[in-house]
Amino acid sequence: MSMNINKVVLAYSGGLDTSVILRWLQDSYNCEVVTFTADLGQGEELEPARQKAEMMGIKDIFIEDLREEFVRDYVFPMFRANAIYEGTYLLGTSIARPLIAKRQIEIAAEVGADAVSHGATGKGNDQIRFELGYYACNPNIKIIAPWREWDLNSRTKLIDFAEKHQIPIPKDKRGESPYSQDANLLHISSEGKILEDPWEAAPDSVYTRVVPPWQAPDVVTEITIDFERGDPVAINGEKLGPADLLTMLNTLGGENGIGILDIVENRFIGMKSRGIYETPGGTILFTARRAVESLTLDRGAMHQKDEIMPRYAELVYNGFWFAPEREMLQALIDKASERVTGTVRLKLYKGNVMVTGRTSPNSLYDEAIVTFEEDDVYDQRDAEGFIKLNALRLRLQKGN
Repeated sequence: MSMNINKVVLAYSGGLDTSVILRWLQDSYNCEVVTFTADLGQGEELEPARQKAEMMGIKDIFIEDLREEFVRDYVFPMFRANAIYEGTYLLGTSIARPLIAKRQIEIAAEVGADAVSHGATGKGNDQIRFELGYYACNPNIKIIAPWREWDLNSRTKLIDFAEKHQIPIPKDKRGESPYSQDANLLHISSEGKILEDPWEAAPDSVYTRVVPPWQAPDVVTEITIDFERGDPVAINGEKLGPADLLTMLNTLGGENGIGILDIVENRFIGMKSRGIYETPGGTILFTARRAVESLTLDRGAMHQKDEIMPRYAELVYNGFWFAPEREMLQALIDKASERVTGTVRLKLYKGNVMVTGRTSPNSLYDEAIVTFEEDDVYDQRDAEGFIKLNALRLRLQKGN
């Protein structure tokens, strides 16, 4: 605590961790605290966060609706890349951090703060994502990461601190301290408690956004999604803005048991962690977009995108959203996405997303060529030379 801090902007959720941090900053740094709460579609009422901050003596309280910007400028560009980390994770937490960090730095400049603070632990990825974002937006900003400084190194100690200082403690439906959760319009993640044992099955009570597939209705839901230049623009023919569109997909997916993921992932910092992710709308969107790409992208372009996807996903996961290499990859991805316009039809049923049709004005699919019936477009004898040329190096190798 050697830094001399006059004013700090805290990324504040109103939950246990950041409420304790708010008081700890006041006590430890004797500085003015400004709170910033981003509405990214958590699905929670944010007014209690304002009330709690006011109760703790905060004068400057920022609560901002960033849902549209989040989906339009962060989620959709990432989905153009079909980004999946380690083959499964749709990066719901990762993609929210750069926007929060950017806005936090902007608020710090507005109010004349000399530092920013976050509630990420010293074991996780979010500390890296937040702080890489801070430094990318303001290389000279001071950063306070309480989990790397204080001795409140367990949830038990946090709760004891909160009770001692009369800080309200959130409870789950059973009256217990909740799972460690992160939520936004793209997903909700749950970690901690019983989930720390990778062998223990998650109880049904952990699922808050998605009906478990075994409880989903025995009814097929059929929808269409329209895409323009890589981004979804309509559901069942109804034009929708980015945030409203993802909200509707979340509802449709959640009702049909779509988007539950139970994974053990490799954190950037070096350890493994187990979490439950619920990404209903994103799971539908990923499948639908790939279907339109299958019609509209040339084989070389499509395979090139698939090759760079793991690198892109890793950059997002590790917090390098503002890095020049991510922006370079984005330019390539956006160029390819110019052709991705069309409509896909899907069936949603008990956790499954099934493509049943796709069409596009930019389609490269030629029924006259691929037909199994007689045609006068494609000479099948041409394939012999093609095969022999591709076999040449194999035949030479065998011959020697």
